[in-house]
Amino acid sequence: MNDLVYDRNSSKNSERRQQIVTGARAARQQRMLASIDLKLLLALEALLEHRNVTHAARHVGVSQPSMSRALARLRGIFNDDLVVRGSTSLVPTPQAERLAKILPPVLNAIRAMMDRNYAHERWRSKATMVMPDHQALILLPPLLPLLRQHAPNLDIVTDPRLAGALRRLEQGEIHLAVGQIDAAPLGYLRRTLYADRLACLLRHDHPALAQEWTIETFAALRHAAIASDSKDGFGRVHDELVELELLERDPVLVSNILTAAAAIATSDLVLIVPRRVATRIAVLLPLAIVDPPVELTPYEVALIWHERCHRDPEHRWLRNEITAAAAAAELTQVSQSGSAATDASAWEQI
Repeated sequence: MNDLVYDRNSSKNSERRQQIVTGARAARQQRMLASIDLKLLLALEALLEHRNVTHAARHVGVSQPSMSRALARLRGIFNDDLVVRGSTSLVPTPQAERLAKILPPVLNAIRAMMDRNYAHERWRSKATMVMPDHQALILLPPLLPLLRQHAPNLDIVTDPRLAGALRRLEQGEIHLAVGQIDAAPLGYLRRTLYADRLACLLRHDHPALAQEWTIETFAALRHAAIASDSKDGFGRVHDELVELELLERDPVLVSNILTAAAAIATSDLVLIVPRRVATRIAVLLPLAIVDPPVELTPYEVALIWHERCHRDPEHRWLRNEITAAAAAAELTQVSQSGSAATDASAWEQI
């Protein structure tokens, strides 16, 4: 029994001694790190490369006496001569040779950390953006060629789930959010990408198109709507229709914009979407675009991000590319509108 107690006490004493030794070593390393500044490490790098105090001083941009003083400080810190005189130049000690292998990647990592002139083409990362399907339909076609040209190794992941986007931005789960966001809360930033007006999509031979397009005609129609887990633009417009007493029945909910468009192409449903979305879809399907017979709140699309990423150069570059893509989409809107009108006329002749 006494032997067992002794063994336990001995083990505890051994652990305590080990903790003391480890703590002393950590404290010694901390003092050593505190005694070194970056200029000394740059001086050491130059000395090991050039093996000459004068040339090393010229490389770093200091005087020869300053380099000699730096060498003296380095010798005191490492408790080693580091370089000694040889027949033609300074020669490194074994300690200096070990440092010569360790030092370059350390300094290069610091240089990369401080370098603001990063190259986008070397990106090998992933950016996740919350972006509803109907916004992806507008932004991705002009955005992806820009990214392929400037950052070919950057992977883009879109997530249509708007619910919880602010929390996910703060936690770094996503990088950006695109949608109808009226104002940025404290700690978030917002940039308007474009404003749009709402339009009605109906199948090209819808009976309502043969009648006078009035509020009564519109109110008699059943609507399709995009199922959403948040109060985005589509949810707001249907709330507005209810307030105007223009939506008597619950809409037919579908999963995404293309499914909704396919549904209305073969039914008497009507779908209210931003005109840009309507124009793009009408190129693909036999659909007609009609302005609502009542004024609805304009549709404004914004980009939002958390302040934690605001000054990050890569994040800033990506925000600018998305803004450029939105501008490019706006430039093509007029030509697509013309194509959609031509296609609608062609469908009416079939």
